[in-house]
Amino acid sequence: MNAKRKATRTGIVFIALLLIGGLILMYKGNDALALATEKKEGILTAEQIKLSFDSVGGRLIKESVKEGDYVKKGDVIMELDSTDTDLAMEKLKAQIAQMDAQIRSTSGTQSINYQKADTDASQSSRQIDQQTAAVSAAAATLRNSQIDYNRKISLFDAGAISRSQLDDAEMSLQVSKASLEQQQELLQKLRAGYNGSASDTVGQQRQAAANMSNDVESLQQQKQALEVQLKELEVAKERLTLRAPEDGKVLKVLVKEGEMISPSTPVVLLESTRSYYDIYISEKQAANLQEGQAIKGTTVAGEREVTGTVRLLSQAPGFADLKSTREKGQADLSAFQVRVYIDPQDGIIPGMTIEVNEREFTKR
Repeated sequence: MNAKRKATRTGIVFIALLLIGGLILMYKGNDALALATEKKEGILTAEQIKLSFDSVGGRLIKESVKEGDYVKKGDVIMELDSTDTDLAMEKLKAQIAQMDAQIRSTSGTQSINYQKADTDASQSSRQIDQQTAAVSAAAATLRNSQIDYNRKISLFDAGAISRSQLDDAEMSLQVSKASLEQQQELLQKLRAGYNGSASDTVGQQRQAAANMSNDVESLQQQKQALEVQLKELEVAKERLTLRAPEDGKVLKVLVKEGEMISPSTPVVLLESTRSYYDIYISEKQAANLQEGQAIKGTTVAGEREVTGTVRLLSQAPGFADLKSTREKGQADLSAFQVRVYIDPQDGIIPGMTIEVNEREFTKR
């Protein structure tokens, strides 16, 4: 009987402890989130960056870092083989040089054609002047022949000269007329080749020279297209060298020399110098904070003051919305997540626990 009574008393005590513990839990809400909200502590965490080659791939030929190394912004991390890119760049440079030669040749030909047109125009002008003088001389000869013919007619009528002499004068007059017409036709042809008509040889030469400007423009556009391709290759070659985007520590190298790397595939895991910690606060406490405000915390180990800035203030994830104590107010049923980025400080490393005093939420 004593054993039975002892077992009964033990069971009653155990049940009583369970009831008391349940009542305490219901009253204080000591679940995980409630404790986190009450203590305002967070683990300092460093941001991690996955580095990859931007839109390029190839064989890894140089690995400049190893796990645990500290790197500065701009330090070379890895390099891919650039042989194909170098050959493509050399080919484009040769094409651009060839295009420059064609542009110079076409421009030179255009200049020569303009000079030839100017020379021909000058020669045509001199020929017109000479032919105008020839027409004037032929006209003078015709007038003299006409005067001589008229005199010979009078003399023939008076019986002073023979019929043959009159015929010679008439023939000389006809030759003078034909000569004048011939010189006038030649003058018209020379003027037609210089006055902008359809048969204007000089005008056609100048038009052909002007049209070569279109050929030069076309070649220049082709050259610009090649230069754009060259710039694209230069950018691609620059991307074959992976550099550190910021200061940090190499946590893991994911590839080895000799491997083929696909574009945008992570190759290095870098721990940034940017560190943060998360704490959970109540709705009333959240009302006194806003993003961008400064906040102070203290390391649990060493009690060193840590300053930081609130970068994120948002409602906590769904698992934190309701606690086991429904007797509390509605404001107590909602928790808010605060993410604080700390200022770099010697001796403060990721993994430390940062505690924030409640006064940080009430003094504002």
